[in-house]
Amino acid sequence: MLLSYFPVSVKWQKEVFPGIEIDTSQPPIVFKSQLYTLTGVPPERQKIMVKGGILKDDADWSTLGVKDGQKLMMIGTADEIVKAPEKGPVFVEDLPEEEQVVALGHSAGLYNLGNTCYMNSTLQCLHSVPELKSALLSYSDTGRGNGIDQASHNLTLATRNTFGELDQSVRPVAPLQFLQTLRKKFPQFAQQHNNVYMQQDAEECWTQLVYTLSQTLTSDASESAALSMKQLFGIDLVSRVHCVESGEESTETESVYSLKCHISQDVNHLHEGLKHGLKTELEKVSPALGRTAIYTRESRINELPRYLTVQFVRFFWKRESNQKAKILRKVDYPLELDVYDFCSDELKQKLQAPRQMLRDAENAKFGLKTEAKASSSKENEGSSSTAGDSSNMDIDKADPSVPKKQLTGVYDLVAVLTHKGRSADSGHYVGWVKQDNGKWIEFDDDNPNIRKEEDILKLSGGGDWHMAYICLYKARVAESKS
Repeated sequence: MLLSYFPVSVKWQKEVFPGIEIDTSQPPIVFKSQLYTLTGVPPERQKIMVKGGILKDDADWSTLGVKDGQKLMMIGTADEIVKAPEKGPVFVEDLPEEEQVVALGHSAGLYNLGNTCYMNSTLQCLHSVPELKSALLSYSDTGRGNGIDQASHNLTLATRNTFGELDQSVRPVAPLQFLQTLRKKFPQFAQQHNNVYMQQDAEECWTQLVYTLSQTLTSDASESAALSMKQLFGIDLVSRVHCVESGEESTETESVYSLKCHISQDVNHLHEGLKHGLKTELEKVSPALGRTAIYTRESRINELPRYLTVQFVRFFWKRESNQKAKILRKVDYPLELDVYDFCSDELKQKLQAPRQMLRDAENAKFGLKTEAKASSSKENEGSSSTAGDSSNMDIDKADPSVPKKQLTGVYDLVAVLTHKGRSADSGHYVGWVKQDNGKWIEFDDDNPNIRKEEDILKLSGGGDWHMAYICLYKARVAESKS
């Protein structure tokens, strides 16, 4: 019987690495990732001699005859930075690795450790949020407050460490620590079929990770300067719940971390799908009728985040095939999203002044005259408190010498997580991330590729190509001097 864990030694060139642990429940690519961290030889260059030839990434350990304490031989060349000549031009590959990262213009890719593209794409999209990285950096190694469990604490540290590796390396990163802590915290991501780890739903991974970080990245666990997950991603909704049959009506509030774009035959654009997602029906007991009745829930946004997450509800459970089936319908989404129409009347009033400042600033860029006075007087008609209320939209209140930044309800697309295939638990996930220089990078596991903006707009669905599953938008803010 093959042991689940046992050590081996590996000879590479003139070096011998003893006590390297093999986990037979994981594919050989995980073992190769361990060797990569020790030797610098990327997995695709590693030739490890085993029974029957060279060790393949997806081989079954039980058929290879590898034994406890066995010495394996590896052939392969490590990545090296070529030394620059004393004089002459300096090329990117001649720079120290930290400088190469800056010159490259984007962070590293992530090795697929066996059906882990769902995890890689999630990490790459969330890694694009600098405020999240700042919050993670301020998180203490020993800071477990408010009853945070050890698994959540470890997952937060693993996220911080993985983001750090992505920022400091030009070579692909093997997110082994993150994968192990994710599976320990959420065992559903460790499901296997025929001793092979299964593909998982990227939206579920995204949701669970954001939820965990929302519990750990609080003001108690990190420096006060760091923003909480609620400020970064949280959306407050106020809902009117109405029963037509009984006339009952109530108001409910809730906090969520994403808006849902519901897809039906009459939905062709994200705006329409969001409208459907904010109006739903539910069945519950009516006190007036003394039985269950149908209620309509109409929701409006009452507080906005810095980063707005939108999930396209593309998967549903299909009883016939006993799996999540996919809605392939083409749904266009914009590079610029304005959610003003989905906001509560109270929030709309607070947004008016910042939106006018944003319009004036953008008009000034094109040499157009501003209409601040006329618009402001019109918008403030009948309400002298609008300007004062807009202060609630400030997102930088700490330093009075710094111009105030206020939310406007306008957002710019900064990341897209796509899925290619017919089922959420199969196919392939990829992260597409906008860089500071305006370029887009397609993070296909360990293979980042530069893409054009028009390529991003082609991810709207309608076929078997990659289609948007999650979109991440960044708030466009208005700046005021006072």
